[in-house]
Amino acid sequence: MRVGVVGYGNVGQYLVQQIEEHASLELAFVWNRTVSALDDLQNREAVLENLSDFASRKADLIVEVAHPNITKQWGARFLATADYMIGSPTALSDATLETELRNASSCHGLYIPTGAFWGGDDIKKMADRGTLQALKVTMKKHPSSFKLNGDLKITNEQVLDNAVVLYQGSVRGLCPLAPNNVNTMAAAAAAAHNLGFDKVTGCLVSDPSLTDWHIVEVEVWGPGNMDNDTAFHVKTVRRNPAKVGAVTGSATYASFLSSMLGAHGKGPGVHLC
Repeated sequence: MRVGVVGYGNVGQYLVQQIEEHASLELAFVWNRTVSALDDLQNREAVLENLSDFASRKADLIVEVAHPNITKQWGARFLATADYMIGSPTALSDATLETELRNASSCHGLYIPTGAFWGGDDIKKMADRGTLQALKVTMKKHPSSFKLNGDLKITNEQVLDNAVVLYQGSVRGLCPLAPNNVNTMAAAAAAAHNLGFDKVTGCLVSDPSLTDWHIVEVEVWGPGNMDNDTAFHVKTVRRNPAKVGAVTGSATYASFLSSMLGAHGKGPGVHLC
């Protein structure tokens, strides 16, 4: 399988290395907004200076690990020629773009990596059956691990000793404020398609005590009566090792690789991987 990688930050570098070492994978191209960042790449033939030339590299799968804007600008065009794994699914909080990409996936698959989102397949099955009543994803990180916009950025900069809830509300409202930090929540909203970005709840917590971990809590409510607390309910807590200031936890790298290896052969449509 020929794989094109869009973005050469920490995750992109990791994926390129894994592709080069994998017997059944071939690096079709690597693109980065700052071309000089690719100077250390030994496989110079793989460097793609102009992203508009991507089709000439004949990739079977294109993987984005750069920024949500890549999907906004290029996602539909990628899907016209190859399967596409969107590493920044916060882009899908744009309802118009989500519809455009779902329509564009009629020939090739749009793959959404689960990342730090635990239980995605089970939640999607509940959404398929219409039994998923509610979903809440809480992400807790050290203040220095957040890259935020607007009022959230200002509030986070004022966090000193105690944990502070920066946001609690719809995932759609949160994604533009924290596009680099809440891809897990975006994957959850995509899996819980009967609720979507408007009805899946996201909670972002800035906690100075989290110097070794990112914590992701997923709460699911299914069949039954939520009002009298007799509904089906599951809560999972994931502790992802992460250094202070790291946007991505270390366990997420291996998860991305597993997602990439699974992002093939499922045909047209939208798939979790």
